[in-house]
Amino acid sequence: MTGPMIWVFFILLAFAVPIGHAMLGGVAAALWLDGKPMAVIAQRLYTPTQSFPMLAIPFFILAGNLMMSGRFGQYLVNIARLFVGNMKGGLGQVSIIGSVMFGGVSGSAVADASALGNALIPVQKKQGYPSGFAAAVNSASSTVSVLIPPSIPLILFGLVSNVSIVDLFVAGVLPGILLGVGMFTTVWWTARKQNLPRSPLEGGFHAFKGQLFAAIPALIMPIFVIGTLRFGIATPTEVSVMAVAYALLVSGGIYRDLGPKEIWDALVDTAAMTGAVMLIIMASSTLQWVMTAERIPQELASWVAATFADPWMVILMLNLVMLVVGAFLDLPAAVLLLGPLFVTIGQSIGLDLVQLGLMMVVNLAVGLYTPPVGTTLFISMGIADSKLGPTVKSLLPFYAVALIVLMLISYVPALTIY
Repeated sequence: MTGPMIWVFFILLAFAVPIGHAMLGGVAAALWLDGKPMAVIAQRLYTPTQSFPMLAIPFFILAGNLMMSGRFGQYLVNIARLFVGNMKGGLGQVSIIGSVMFGGVSGSAVADASALGNALIPVQKKQGYPSGFAAAVNSASSTVSVLIPPSIPLILFGLVSNVSIVDLFVAGVLPGILLGVGMFTTVWWTARKQNLPRSPLEGGFHAFKGQLFAAIPALIMPIFVIGTLRFGIATPTEVSVMAVAYALLVSGGIYRDLGPKEIWDALVDTAAMTGAVMLIIMASSTLQWVMTAERIPQELASWVAATFADPWMVILMLNLVMLVVGAFLDLPAAVLLLGPLFVTIGQSIGLDLVQLGLMMVVNLAVGLYTPPVGTTLFISMGIADSKLGPTVKSLLPFYAVALIVLMLISYVPALTIY
């Protein structure tokens, strides 16, 4: 069954069919040619929707949408400018710090790239930043969000691998900080080389106190998520519901910028994003059923064990495959597609599955700013009105930083302590 399934899947992708529909088309072709009933697809589509932990996805998305619907984003940008505005290329550094802070709220690199890009890129261009560099900084830095809890990709990996989402969240903090520090250093080096301007926020310490006080309620969100999960107070799904309640309290009661229209828009955006993710989850469930029936994960693990002599070679092979796949598939789809296969391979060499989850997310996050798909790349290029060539050239140091962090995560297990 697998041969026709794979061929139909890639043919549909070549015709720009959405990934979820391409998965379903491949499975349908495999079942039809094998003489199996199509009712299997309906059954497998239904099964993953009955997962209680999966409810965390729409609620965390909704919490992020509610928090970012008002002035919260501007508060974060202003705080970042107060910290780094006196440095050369300060607005570039604001993108990095802003992504770390936004990651604790949205959990989505795409939301981060859009929100921070619209806030910062026009100002950067006005101050003389090359459009390609502005787009590069925004597209790369926004991927830090996928490591800082609550991270939607880490939730997806936890669902397909049966790994504790709490452990993944806690383990993602240090690699996320390492990635942020590496990108911060890259922007600092580039800014000195290109003599980019400083961008201090006027008002001094008085402004700092006001902006910090205003942003504290929102900045507590990631601490609240990690603390509640780490001490076993609630499950990830329960925490996600509490996060929505907290977002309503902060945006509606403290910031007072959340009205009926903003709530409705947040609900609509959440429904659209959840629908897209759920379609991929449901379609991948049918794909996984076919692969399990054909014993593909076990056979692949056996082939890897026979072909590669040492575990470090297997890890390198996994990284190379994920980097290639990430350049062509969106991150959630790639996690759901590769997760079940790589979990079996990882277990065969004794690789910690939390470490594997972080490897997978960092690898596939690089694909978000790599052509030809590059979601955050093309969002940032559209905002900056930049060309692909100069933007990719400016991205080269960021690729190097991501690969260094990836190698550290892959071969230094202590960095993924949880």
